[in-house]
Amino acid sequence: MLDATHPFSVLTPYFVLDALACLGLYGDGRLMALNSYENRVYLAHLEPGTHLADAHPAVVLKFYRPGRWSVAQIDEEHAFSLELMSAEVPVVGPLCIQGRTLHEHDGLHFSVSPRRGGRSPEFGDAETLEWIGRFLARMHNIGARAQFSHRPAVDLTSYGTQPREWLLSDGRLPLEVERAWADVSQQALDLVSGFDYFSPARGCSVASLRLHADCHIGNILWTPTDQPGAGPHFVDMDDCRSGPAVQDLWMLLSGERVERQQQLGILLDGYEQVREFDRRELALIEPLRTLRMIHYSAWVARRWEDPAFPAAFEGFGTPDYWRGQIHTLTEQIEAMQTTPLVA
Repeated sequence: MLDATHPFSVLTPYFVLDALACLGLYGDGRLMALNSYENRVYLAHLEPGTHLADAHPAVVLKFYRPGRWSVAQIDEEHAFSLELMSAEVPVVGPLCIQGRTLHEHDGLHFSVSPRRGGRSPEFGDAETLEWIGRFLARMHNIGARAQFSHRPAVDLTSYGTQPREWLLSDGRLPLEVERAWADVSQQALDLVSGFDYFSPARGCSVASLRLHADCHIGNILWTPTDQPGAGPHFVDMDDCRSGPAVQDLWMLLSGERVERQQQLGILLDGYEQVREFDRRELALIEPLRTLRMIHYSAWVARRWEDPAFPAAFEGFGTPDYWRGQIHTLTEQIEAMQTTPLVA
C-alpha cells in the first residue's frame, strides 16, 4: 500500500531490483539514484549474459509520481518518443519490453530506457546552438504530424490561472507578502491574456504542435564530435505538451537581452534549415516565461511534503522568496510591454 504523502518511500534497492526482475531483467546489484524531483530515476547495471544485457549493459528506470499523469497520458508520451526515435530524432525513449513500454510493480508505474551518456552543451558555441536548432526543427516536423489526445497544452489556465488560484487558496504565501503577490501575479496574467495565442476565441493562427515543452539545458545531453552519435540528444519527455514551437526555444536562452537575441538568431539559423519558423511567436517568449514562473512556484509548493523538495529548494516559501517573485513578476510585466526579441 503506497503512502499518499510519500509515495516513493517504498523505493528500496530491493524494490527497484524486483521491478526489473518482473520484466525478466536481472541487476547485478549496482544501483545509482539519478537527479530527479518529480519522479524517481535509477541507473541499474544488468547481470552479464541475461536478457538485454548484451545490448544494454545498464538501463535507466523511471518510477512515475502517482496521480500526476494518467496511464493514457504516459502511453501518449511514450508513443511520441518512439515516433521521434523511428524518425531518427535523437530522443532517449523507453524500451519496449514484453510488448509494452509502461509497467507496474506494487502500485508504481515505471519505464525502462537505455543508458545514454553525455555532458551539458556549450551554449556559448555557435555551432552547438545551430545544431540544436536543427534537431528541434526535426522534432517539430514530427510533432506537427498529429495532435495529442490526452496530454495537456501549454496554456493560460494550466500554467497560470490554476496554479495562482491554488497557491492563494491553500494559504501557501506568508501574510506579509500575500496581497502584493496576488496583485502583481494577476496583473501579469491579465497581460498574458492579451496575447492572441492565449485567448483562442480571438482566432489566433499561430500553430500548436506536440512539443518537448521542458526543453532546458538540463534536458539536452551532448556527445562530443569524436564519439559515436555525436551531437545533442533530448531526454525527459515527461512534460511533453501541445503548444507553440517557441516554447522549445526560449528556455535555451540566457544572459542579457543582447546575448539572448544573438543566441536566438543562431538557434533559428539552424532551425530554419529544416523547418519554417513563424516570427510572430517571438512575441510569446515573455508571456511563456511569466507563466512558467507562476507554474514553477506552485509545482514546488505542491511537492513540499516530498522530502526531496525541502532539501533541494532551500529558502522556498519564505517571505524573501516571495518578495523575489514579486520583483521578478514586476520585471516580466515590463518585459511583456516592450518590443519582443527579433532574430
